Amino acid sequence: MFFERVKQGFFSNVRNDILSGLTVAFALIPEAIAFSIMAGVDPMVGLYASFTIAVTISIVGGRPGMISAATGAMASLMGPIIAKYGLDYLFAATLLTGVLQWILGACKVGRFITFVPQSVIVGFVNALAIIIFMAQLPNFVGATWIMYLMVAGTLAIIYLLPRITKAVPSALVAIIVMTIITIATGADLRTVGDMGEIRQALPLFHIPQVPLTLGTLLTLLPYSLALAVVGMTETLLTATIVDEMTETKSNKNREIRGQGIANIVTGFFGGMAGCAMIGQTVINVRSGGRTRLSTFVAGMFLLFLIMVLGDVVKQIPMAALVGVMFMVSIGTFDWNSIRTIGKIPRGDAIVMVLTVAIVVTTSDLAIGVVAGVILSAVHFGWKMARLRCSTTTNENGHKVYAISGQLFFGTMMHFVDLFDYSADPEHIVVDLSASHVWDHSAVTALSKVTHKYAAIGKKVTLVGLNSESRKIIDRVGLSGGSIH
Repeated sequence: MFFERVKQGFFSNVRNDILSGLTVAFALIPEAIAFSIMAGVDPMVGLYASFTIAVTISIVGGRPGMISAATGAMASLMGPIIAKYGLDYLFAATLLTGVLQWILGACKVGRFITFVPQSVIVGFVNALAIIIFMAQLPNFVGATWIMYLMVAGTLAIIYLLPRITKAVPSALVAIIVMTIITIATGADLRTVGDMGEIRQALPLFHIPQVPLTLGTLLTLLPYSLALAVVGMTETLLTATIVDEMTETKSNKNREIRGQGIANIVTGFFGGMAGCAMIGQTVINVRSGGRTRLSTFVAGMFLLFLIMVLGDVVKQIPMAALVGVMFMVSIGTFDWNSIRTIGKIPRGDAIVMVLTVAIVVTTSDLAIGVVAGVILSAVHFGWKMARLRCSTTTNENGHKVYAISGQLFFGTMMHFVDLFDYSADPEHIVVDLSASHVWDHSAVTALSKVTHKYAAIGKKVTLVGLNSESRKIIDRVGLSGGSIH
């Protein structure tokens, strides 16, 4: 059974996984360096993190084929730690982030993703595509026509080569071809080596040199908690997107625990906290990567590039990688959402657009997603907080109020105001067969109505209650009326 799982998880798609992993490794290098600079640390910190996280998550993660490494969303939260406390505190915060994520996974918070509406997921994807595209634009500042030509050549290979052959990922071919052209012609182009120093050195085991005190824990906790939540959110959303792209399922709680373990490992090997990367994941999936082997190869080949081919890697033109990321941006964006935006409910369309706007404006994926979920919840609550009421008189001469809609805290006041207490006859029937009692506020509203009628000597009977509504009323207690 164990060997069968290993075979299925690592060796069921070997050729495509190896080639896609190689492609991803090339794309990881400039991203890892850029995120290190964003966090204010040495480029090797991001590179080591990308290696250790990718290799670890390929073994312990819950979403095969997903790429995890150092990310911009996490790096943006690390600057204050470095500025105030130094590098060892960053490593310690990474360890604590991993512990918190493992605990969150053990508590099965992966179910949180089921509360994220489709409009928020689409908004998240589109915003990320825009961010990926915008992140490439600084590479064109002061660039010559050669840069534009190389980017165009990269995109041409990426999109035209698959029409001839799909034997190898077109993105990998584009990177190799453009690198050869750059070296052969001596073109004056910005290269990976211009982004930061790449040292040919292995990551070493290192215990963060911080005081092991409660004060240190309390100092690190706010930063680590923020990192854990942001990493978990981006990972869950990326896993959901990969599920849809590959039409397969994943274990979200195992993935969160795996992310925690990966961050603990990278914290001990001089890396910074990371999480799933949607851009590199899209490259992997579109290049044919499906199993854990693709993620493992991406991490191991990244280390090979650093250790053995460091001098060659430094000569990779940024134009080639910019072209690849443009492809990722174009492929990530949900173009169908533009075509259907006028057909979906207006509230969902507004939530999707606002999610995009918030994420792009703040460059914080977690804020955008949380804001989108809150907006969706408010919109849903507003729609649910509507009651309809019709009145009739039954054969016994009792006035019947037929209530349609949900009874919960949002409709409590409206429900109480529906009744004409003084003008109604001696016996009132409240028909709740088209309604549902959800919470304590709803039972309180029913009690208020029965008390108001009881105060003027009138009787109220509740009919049509479903079993769940009866249970909550029996549990909380209803006074002043009867139930049939």
